[in-house]
Amino acid sequence: MKLEHSLEFDELYFYNTLKTGIALPVLLKLGSLETSVEAKLDTGASHCIFQRIHGEYLGLEIEKGELLSFETVTGDFRAFGHEISVKVLETEFFSTVYFAENENFAKNVLGRNGWLDRVKLGLIDYEGKLLLSEYNK
Repeated sequence: MKLEHSLEFDELYFYNTLKTGIALPVLLKLGSLETSVEAKLDTGASHCIFQRIHGEYLGLEIEKGELLSFETVTGDFRAFGHEISVKVLETEFFSTVYFAENENFAKNVLGRNGWLDRVKLGLIDYEGKLLLSEYNK
């Protein structure tokens, strides 16, 4: 059975298909402070997680956030949640994201809670196309 469905998106972004994963430019903001990062889209990640240094650039006291423990196939780690503004391409909203406790944590990830649950996302990986809109638009 063929199902026809139409979706509309506000943004089209071409990502580098030669890189491992789908990397997106992200701007994290808190008040007048902001930091730019490159984060990987990870539909298997439960939350958005960033390196500790990015939270410190925003003036956050990392350990004063909501503690959450994460379990992965490569090991466990802890991170602390803080509500900040997250901007990916031109789509921006406030979200609780997590900053790793360990200074050596070297990944930035856009996950399901805090990002994927707030956007409409389309991918055409063969062409390196990512289509994006805010979910409630």
